[in-house]
Amino acid sequence: MSTESASTAITRNQVDLLDFIDWSGVECLNQNTSHSVVNALKQGYREDEGLKLESDADEQLLIYIPFTQVIKLHSMLIIGPEEDGPRTVKLFANKEHMGFSNVSDYPPSDTVVFTPEHLKGKPVALKYVKFQSVRSLTIFIEENQEGADITQVQKIVLYGSTVETTDMKGLKKIEDH
Repeated sequence: MSTESASTAITRNQVDLLDFIDWSGVECLNQNTSHSVVNALKQGYREDEGLKLESDADEQLLIYIPFTQVIKLHSMLIIGPEEDGPRTVKLFANKEHMGFSNVSDYPPSDTVVFTPEHLKGKPVALKYVKFQSVRSLTIFIEENQEGADITQVQKIVLYGSTVETTDMKGLKKIEDH
């Protein structure tokens, strides 16, 4: 994990990947149904300070985010309260059907330890080399800042770029003249 300044954490033409999320497949395990993952991810909702994602039975959350096309993930931003905001966050690229029972069976692509400073809006650069061809991202919030029973997240923003792919069907053979 690197702790670059906010101005340098988002570089190289990285954009908010919100438009590339496949909303029909987004899932969150252990979310309070009154405070669901949509509140932290969707444009408009995540800007409303009254809306948040909140854990239910304990502090852990497991969020699955599929994308509509292959992306490169560069950095992420999580905003949350200083006491109940996420602390240890494990990220898994292209791991589907994960649950709390098997999340420890796989090595994470990256592990980020968020500080109270990060939770105020400081993006965190990820191990970019591990996120070059991402079709889905699983975010496992393992613990919060002070070990409280409930974790709260106001906003999650993923920064990166799309992978330019070649449409092989669109290629035409060049004839010799």
